[in-house]
Amino acid sequence: MRTLLMIEPSKGPDQTLVQDIQEPLPGPGQVSIDVACAGINFIDVMARRGDPGYVPSWPYAPGYEVAGTIRAIGDGVTGFPVGTRVAAFTFGGGLAEIAVAQASLVAPLPDAVPFQSAAAAPLMLTTALLLLTDAARLRPGERLLMHSASGGVGSAVARLAPILGGGLRVGTVGRQAKVESALRDGWDAAITRGEGLAAALRAAAGGPVDVILDPTGTGLLATDLDLIAPGGRIVLFGNAGGGEFAPLPPLGRLIGGNISIGGFSIRRLAEAAPERVATALRRVLGLLGEGKLHVAVTEVPSLDDIPAAHDLLAAGRSSGKYVVACQKNSPTLAPRGRVSRSP
Repeated sequence: MRTLLMIEPSKGPDQTLVQDIQEPLPGPGQVSIDVACAGINFIDVMARRGDPGYVPSWPYAPGYEVAGTIRAIGDGVTGFPVGTRVAAFTFGGGLAEIAVAQASLVAPLPDAVPFQSAAAAPLMLTTALLLLTDAARLRPGERLLMHSASGGVGSAVARLAPILGGGLRVGTVGRQAKVESALRDGWDAAITRGEGLAAALRAAAGGPVDVILDPTGTGLLATDLDLIAPGGRIVLFGNAGGGEFAPLPPLGRLIGGNISIGGFSIRRLAEAAPERVATALRRVLGLLGEGKLHVAVTEVPSLDDIPAAHDLLAAGRSSGKYVVACQKNSPTLAPRGRVSRSP
């Protein structure tokens, strides 16, 4: 089968190849999936450039979210007959024709949800939902600020926040050219990051904000602290710049301002509490199936085109969500069977 492999760290696409490898077989508690579509994410870029903590060993097969049909099931798996349409969170290896996932991180796909949309659910939409609910504890009417608002997770947050009852949504973007796409995704205001950012954001929000979602590391933390309201929550959930983290503010600043700073990693949560991730995945798939949530995706034609998409993400020139068609032919694939294999 064909899969995307990163041979060694690189800032460019030169070490990213599509190769034929042996089909992966599901072990106990796992399923294999004929991947119709898979999500492309900035976390792939962080892995490609060798950021610490993202690659267990080289060569590395990236890819965290897939949609397709169950190909085979391992020992102990029930509830997922072969041929079932599903979406799944994978711990790598998702940018391939066949992927293996823990059955605990797989959810059935409603008939109304196409594979292209479903491929954005396990990582992107689920991250957005958990950020707003579990991490930030967004309450009805609260004002929300998010940095990197024009990316995939940003577009998902903009669409999910009003469903959860959130109030005004203000986002920041890295380039003026991204303002229009952020507004189109549902942000009430989009501000280009630069000099005078805090003042511009305060004016756009009409004062302090209650929740800040920040995937940029700690580079904007001083701005976040200037903007957060008493009782507000700041959630740090990435390190897009790839630099060293700065120290967090003194405890007195947090206590005196009634401010909470928390962290979020869906990868770590999936490892430690897969049931929470799976519950959120089922919820966003249900919202898609009911027509209450819509996600705009750009479909990349094939696995061979992924490195170019990674380049757009790395350069900050992407907009919204990219998914890739992983099969050369129709995504309606023939069932296979049960596989038993020791881990």
